[in-house]
This record gives sequence, structure tokens and C-alpha cells, in this order.
Amino acid sequence: QVQLVESGGGLVQAGDSLRLSCAVSARTVSSYCMGWFRPPPGKEREFVAAINWGGGTYFADSVKGRFTISRDSAKNTVYLQMNSLRPEDTAVYYCASRSVKYYSRDLGHYDYWGQGTQVTVSS
Repeated sequence: QVQLVESGGGLVQAGDSLRLSCAVSARTVSSYCMGWFRPPPGKEREFVAAINWGGGTYFADSVKGRFTISRDSAKNTVYLQMNSLRPEDTAVYYCASRSVKYYSRDLGHYDYWGQGTQVTVSS
């Protein structure tokens, strides 16, 4: 059973940094596309970042230049490094895994999801 467990969320001030972790079991993170999503207030989850099997990384325009995504194959963990945080980055962040190796921004293309971790950025 594939399981994804996020951690690292918290309450920070605008301009601060946070690193989210997604520990994955029963699946090798380097073999599949892994992504991060967050829901804007009152809306469906939106794409934040993804890393494909080859290590290619992709970002939403709203976070490009501030967030990075990486993985540690030895720990089977995916990370989302968030710098220069803004109040509008406040959300529950979800880690997700596709069952194929290629990148997608469509949340419907992801098969497994974590429970989410709350990030709150105060102004």
C-alpha cells in the first residue's frame, strides 16, 4: 500500500522559509512523478510543483523562483523548499504521486495523496 506522509508545516512570518517533507512508502520516488498541490481558499487544489523521474522540475508561476522541489532517493522522500513566503502561500500542502514517470499539473492524474500539512504565513 502506497503511503505518503507530509511534515514540516507551521506558522511563519512573511519572508521566512520552510521545508516540507513527503516520506513515501511502497513506491520509489525516483521512478515516478511526484508533486505538491495546495487549495486556494474555497477552491480546488492547484498545482505547486513537481519532479519527474529524470529529475526535471516544474513550478506554478506563483512560486517560480521562490520554491524548489527535490528528492532524496536514499530516504525515499520528496522535499518542497519554500523561500520568501507570502501570506498568499497560506494553505494546506499536499504531496501526491503519479503512477507514471512523466510530469503533469493535473491533480486528476495523481493516484496517491498524503494527508496534508498546514502552512500559515503571517504578514
